[in-house]
Amino acid sequence: MTSANSAKRYRSVRIATLAVGLAAGLGACTHTSQEGTTASIPNDYRQRHPIAIQEADRTVNIFVGNTRGGLSASQRADVIGLASVWLREGTGAIVAEVPVNTRNARAAGDSFREVRSLLTSAGVPPRGIIVRQYQPDDPRLFATIRLTYPRIAAVAGPCGLWPEDLGPSIHNKGYFDNKSYWNFGCASQRNLAAMIDNPSDLVQPRPETPPYTARRTAAFEKYRKGTSTATTYSEADKAKLSDTGK
Repeated sequence: MTSANSAKRYRSVRIATLAVGLAAGLGACTHTSQEGTTASIPNDYRQRHPIAIQEADRTVNIFVGNTRGGLSASQRADVIGLASVWLREGTGAIVAEVPVNTRNARAAGDSFREVRSLLTSAGVPPRGIIVRQYQPDDPRLFATIRLTYPRIAAVAGPCGLWPEDLGPSIHNKGYFDNKSYWNFGCASQRNLAAMIDNPSDLVQPRPETPPYTARRTAAFEKYRKGTSTATTYSEADKAKLSDTGK
Protein backbone atom coordinates (compact mmCIF):
# COMPACT_ATOMS: atom_id res chain seq x y z
CA MET A 1 0.00 0.00 0.00
CA THR A 2 2.86 2.25 0.86
CA SER A 3 4.62 1.48 -2.44
CA ALA A 4 1.45 2.28 -4.40
CA ASN A 5 1.03 5.61 -2.61
CA SER A 6 4.67 6.49 -3.25
CA ALA A 7 4.30 5.69 -6.94
CA LYS A 8 1.21 7.88 -7.20
CA ARG A 9 2.95 10.69 -5.32
CA TYR A 10 6.03 10.41 -7.58
CA ARG A 11 3.82 10.46 -10.69
CA SER A 12 1.99 13.56 -9.43
CA VAL A 13 5.29 15.34 -8.77
CA ARG A 14 6.52 14.53 -12.30
CA ILE A 15 3.30 15.85 -13.86
CA ALA A 16 3.52 19.04 -11.79
CA THR A 17 7.19 19.53 -12.77
CA LEU A 18 6.40 19.07 -16.46
CA ALA A 19 3.52 21.56 -16.19
CA VAL A 20 5.79 24.15 -14.54
CA GLY A 21 8.48 23.61 -17.19
CA LEU A 22 5.96 23.97 -20.01
CA ALA A 23 4.57 27.16 -18.49
CA ALA A 24 8.08 28.57 -18.11
CA GLY A 25 8.88 27.72 -21.73
CA LEU A 26 5.73 29.41 -22.98
CA GLY A 27 6.48 32.42 -20.80
CA ALA A 28 9.98 32.63 -22.26
CA CYS A 29 8.59 32.58 -25.80
CA THR A 30 6.15 35.34 -24.91
CA HIS A 31 8.93 37.41 -23.34
CA THR A 32 11.10 37.02 -26.43
CA SER A 33 8.36 38.24 -28.75
CA GLN A 34 7.92 41.40 -26.65
CA GLU A 35 11.62 42.06 -26.07
CA GLY A 36 11.82 44.75 -28.77
CA THR A 37 9.39 47.15 -27.11
CA THR A 38 8.40 48.22 -23.64
CA ALA A 39 4.90 49.65 -23.60
CA SER A 40 4.98 52.17 -26.50
CA ILE A 41 8.75 52.95 -26.39
CA PRO A 42 10.97 50.73 -28.60
CA ASN A 43 14.29 49.56 -27.16
CA ASP A 44 16.08 49.68 -30.53
CA TYR A 45 17.33 53.19 -31.33
CA ARG A 46 16.62 52.56 -35.04
CA GLN A 47 12.95 52.19 -34.16
CA ARG A 48 12.93 55.16 -31.76
CA HIS A 49 14.65 57.43 -34.29
CA PRO A 50 13.90 55.99 -37.74
CA ILE A 51 15.33 57.53 -40.91
CA ALA A 52 12.42 58.79 -42.98
CA ILE A 53 12.44 59.69 -46.68
CA GLN A 54 10.42 62.79 -47.46
CA GLU A 55 10.49 65.99 -49.47
CA ALA A 56 12.63 68.73 -47.93
CA ASP A 57 13.86 72.15 -49.04
CA ARG A 58 17.45 73.01 -49.86
CA THR A 59 18.40 76.69 -49.58
CA VAL A 60 21.42 78.69 -50.71
CA ASN A 61 21.85 82.23 -49.35
CA ILE A 62 23.69 84.85 -51.38
CA PHE A 63 24.90 87.81 -49.35
CA VAL A 64 24.76 91.13 -51.15
CA GLY A 65 26.28 94.39 -49.91
CA ASN A 66 24.64 97.81 -49.94
CA THR A 67 26.57 99.37 -52.82
CA ARG A 68 28.10 96.53 -54.82
CA GLY A 69 25.97 94.69 -57.36
CA GLY A 70 27.00 91.46 -59.00
CA LEU A 71 28.44 88.24 -57.62
CA SER A 72 31.87 87.29 -56.40
CA ALA A 73 33.75 84.29 -57.81
CA SER A 74 32.72 82.04 -54.93
CA GLN A 75 29.07 83.10 -55.24
CA ARG A 76 29.08 82.29 -58.95
CA ALA A 77 30.41 78.85 -58.11
CA ASP A 78 27.62 78.39 -55.53
CA VAL A 79 24.93 79.31 -58.08
CA ILE A 80 26.36 77.06 -60.80
CA GLY A 81 26.71 74.21 -58.30
CA LEU A 82 23.10 74.65 -57.19
CA ALA A 83 21.92 74.51 -60.80
CA SER A 84 23.80 71.27 -61.51
CA VAL A 85 22.49 69.64 -58.34
CA TRP A 86 18.94 70.84 -59.09
CA LEU A 87 19.03 69.13 -62.48
CA ARG A 88 19.86 65.85 -60.70
CA GLU A 89 17.66 65.90 -57.60
CA GLY A 90 15.20 68.80 -57.81
CA THR A 91 11.51 67.92 -57.57
CA GLY A 92 10.14 71.44 -58.09
CA ALA A 93 10.99 74.91 -59.32
CA ILE A 94 13.73 77.07 -57.83
CA VAL A 95 12.14 79.85 -55.76
CA ALA A 96 14.29 82.99 -55.76
CA GLU A 97 13.45 85.42 -52.95
CA VAL A 98 14.83 88.91 -53.62
CA PRO A 99 14.73 91.61 -50.89
CA VAL A 100 12.86 94.88 -51.45
CA ASN A 101 12.69 98.10 -49.45
CA THR A 102 16.04 97.39 -47.84
CA ARG A 103 19.36 99.20 -47.96
CA ASN A 104 20.77 96.62 -50.37
CA ALA A 105 17.62 96.23 -52.49
CA ARG A 106 19.14 97.88 -55.58
CA ALA A 107 22.36 95.89 -55.34
CA ALA A 108 20.34 92.71 -54.77
CA GLY A 109 18.35 93.37 -57.95
CA ASP A 110 21.56 93.74 -59.96
CA SER A 111 22.98 90.60 -58.40
CA PHE A 112 19.84 88.58 -59.12
CA ARG A 113 20.03 89.38 -62.82
CA GLU A 114 23.41 87.67 -62.84
CA VAL A 115 22.01 84.80 -60.78
CA ARG A 116 19.22 84.24 -63.31
CA SER A 117 21.72 84.34 -66.17
CA LEU A 118 23.92 81.72 -64.51
CA LEU A 119 20.99 79.43 -63.76
CA THR A 120 19.72 79.66 -67.35
CA SER A 121 23.16 79.02 -68.85
CA ALA A 122 23.55 75.97 -66.58
CA GLY A 123 20.40 74.36 -67.99
CA VAL A 124 17.58 75.55 -65.72
CA PRO A 125 14.57 76.41 -67.93
CA PRO A 126 12.88 79.81 -67.48
CA ARG A 127 9.73 78.18 -66.07
CA GLY A 128 11.94 76.50 -63.45
CA ILE A 129 12.66 79.83 -61.74
CA ILE A 130 9.99 81.57 -59.64
CA VAL A 131 10.82 85.07 -58.37
CA ARG A 132 9.34 86.39 -55.16
CA GLN A 133 10.02 89.60 -53.28
CA TYR A 134 10.27 89.80 -49.51
CA GLN A 135 11.13 92.24 -46.76
CA PRO A 136 12.71 91.03 -43.51
CA ASP A 137 10.45 91.36 -40.48
CA ASP A 138 13.39 92.50 -38.38
CA PRO A 139 15.34 95.39 -40.00
CA ARG A 140 18.44 94.30 -38.10
CA LEU A 141 18.60 91.08 -40.14
CA PHE A 142 20.80 91.18 -43.23
CA ALA A 143 18.70 90.68 -46.36
CA THR A 144 20.03 88.01 -48.71
CA ILE A 145 18.98 86.47 -52.00
CA ARG A 146 17.55 83.08 -51.09
CA LEU A 147 17.43 80.26 -53.63
CA THR A 148 15.25 77.36 -52.49
CA TYR A 149 14.04 74.20 -54.21
CA PRO A 150 12.40 70.96 -52.98
CA ARG A 151 14.12 67.59 -53.16
CA ILE A 152 13.79 64.07 -51.79
CA ALA A 153 15.91 63.79 -48.64
CA ALA A 154 16.54 61.39 -45.78
CA VAL A 155 15.80 62.91 -42.39
CA ALA A 156 15.86 61.73 -38.77
CA GLY A 157 15.05 63.31 -35.46
CA PRO A 158 14.49 65.78 -33.97
CA CYS A 159 17.13 65.04 -31.36
CA GLY A 160 17.52 66.44 -27.88
CA LEU A 161 14.23 65.10 -26.49
CA TRP A 162 14.41 63.91 -22.88
CA PRO A 163 10.98 62.61 -21.83
CA GLU A 164 12.51 60.85 -18.80
CA ASP A 165 15.22 61.59 -16.29
CA LEU A 166 18.58 59.87 -16.75
CA GLY A 167 19.02 59.14 -13.07
CA PRO A 168 16.79 57.31 -10.59
CA SER A 169 13.68 59.29 -9.76
CA ILE A 170 9.96 58.91 -9.45
CA HIS A 171 9.62 60.03 -13.08
CA ASN A 172 12.02 57.36 -14.40
CA LYS A 173 10.54 54.08 -13.29
CA GLY A 174 12.58 52.07 -15.80
CA TYR A 175 15.99 53.23 -14.53
CA PHE A 176 16.86 49.84 -13.07
CA ASP A 177 15.84 47.98 -16.26
CA ASN A 178 19.26 48.73 -17.84
CA LYS A 179 17.80 50.15 -21.03
CA SER A 180 18.99 52.92 -23.34
CA TYR A 181 17.72 56.42 -22.68
CA TRP A 182 15.36 57.96 -25.23
CA ASN A 183 17.85 60.25 -27.02
CA PHE A 184 20.46 57.47 -27.39
CA GLY A 185 21.41 56.94 -31.06
CA CYS A 186 19.48 59.94 -32.39
CA ALA A 187 22.60 61.91 -33.38
CA SER A 188 24.05 58.89 -35.23
CA GLN A 189 20.82 58.38 -37.16
CA ARG A 190 20.61 62.08 -38.03
CA ASN A 191 24.24 62.22 -39.20
CA LEU A 192 23.78 59.05 -41.27
CA ALA A 193 20.70 60.55 -42.95
CA ALA A 194 22.63 63.75 -43.73
CA MET A 195 25.50 61.80 -45.35
CA ILE A 196 23.32 59.70 -47.68
CA ASP A 197 23.81 60.86 -51.28
CA ASN A 198 20.76 59.12 -52.73
CA PRO A 199 17.90 58.45 -50.27
CA SER A 200 16.55 55.68 -52.49
CA ASP A 201 19.60 53.60 -51.49
CA LEU A 202 17.86 53.02 -48.16
CA VAL A 203 14.95 51.35 -49.92
CA GLN A 204 16.43 49.52 -52.89
CA PRO A 205 19.86 48.82 -54.38
CA ARG A 206 21.12 50.65 -57.43
CA PRO A 207 21.11 48.80 -60.77
CA GLU A 208 24.32 47.11 -61.78
CA THR A 209 26.48 48.70 -64.43
CA PRO A 210 27.40 46.60 -67.48
CA PRO A 211 30.65 44.65 -67.07
CA TYR A 212 33.89 45.72 -68.73
CA THR A 213 33.91 43.15 -71.52
CA ALA A 214 37.52 43.65 -72.62
CA ARG A 215 38.94 43.09 -69.13
CA ARG A 216 36.66 40.12 -68.49
CA THR A 217 37.70 38.48 -71.77
CA ALA A 218 41.39 38.91 -70.90
CA ALA A 219 40.88 37.33 -67.47
CA PHE A 220 38.96 34.37 -68.96
CA GLU A 221 41.72 33.82 -71.52
CA LYS A 222 44.36 33.67 -68.77
CA TYR A 223 42.18 31.25 -66.81
CA ARG A 224 41.74 29.04 -69.88
CA LYS A 225 45.52 28.88 -70.38
CA GLY A 226 46.11 28.09 -66.71
CA THR A 227 48.08 31.26 -65.99
CA SER A 228 47.60 33.63 -63.07
CA THR A 229 44.69 36.03 -63.43
CA ALA A 230 46.21 38.53 -60.99
CA THR A 231 46.81 42.03 -62.31
CA THR A 232 50.44 43.17 -62.20
CA TYR A 233 51.63 46.75 -62.39
CA SER A 234 55.06 47.68 -63.72
CA GLU A 235 55.64 50.41 -61.14
CA ALA A 236 54.36 48.48 -58.12
CA ASP A 237 57.89 47.81 -56.81
CA LYS A 238 58.72 51.52 -56.79
CA ALA A 239 56.15 52.14 -54.09
CA LYS A 240 57.64 49.58 -51.68
CA LEU A 241 59.58 50.93 -48.71
CA SER A 242 61.87 47.90 -48.39
CA ASP A 243 62.78 44.63 -50.06
CA THR A 244 61.87 42.49 -47.04
CA GLY A 245 60.23 39.26 -48.03
CA LYS A 246 61.91 38.82 -51.40
